[in-house]
Amino acid sequence: MRESPDLLPFSLEIRPGQPVFEQLVYAVRKAVISGLIKPGDRFPSVRTLSRELRIHPNTAQKALSALVSEGLLDVHPGVGTVVRHRQPAPNPQSLQLLTENVERLIVDAKKAGVSLEDLSRFLNDQWKQLSHPEKP
Repeated sequence: MRESPDLLPFSLEIRPGQPVFEQLVYAVRKAVISGLIKPGDRFPSVRTLSRELRIHPNTAQKALSALVSEGLLDVHPGVGTVVRHRQPAPNPQSLQLLTENVERLIVDAKKAGVSLEDLSRFLNDQWKQLSHPEKP
């Protein structure tokens, strides 16, 4: 497992078993949504990401492209990549994906014997934690 160094504005501990690209996209998404990375902040270059995380530049580029397509980052020629000021409005695809993820969460919770009240508390606690993040 490799952990992201202090030079990056987000935390990432690369774990085996899941594509690095997906882990990187999720770490950045979480940092943006939670406010660790603020609108207008400059985002590291592909070269910086690949060097600091010790990942292939193509992996870093793929993640960056996905985050731009997702509407979280903007690329400004001559300036670099920055966090978008406006977050995108929900679209049918993202709402469908969220519905599928919630269904999986409920199935997993029921399988583990977690009550609706406990699941609601867990969700509420996580929501609060993401609303008041600690710096990496």
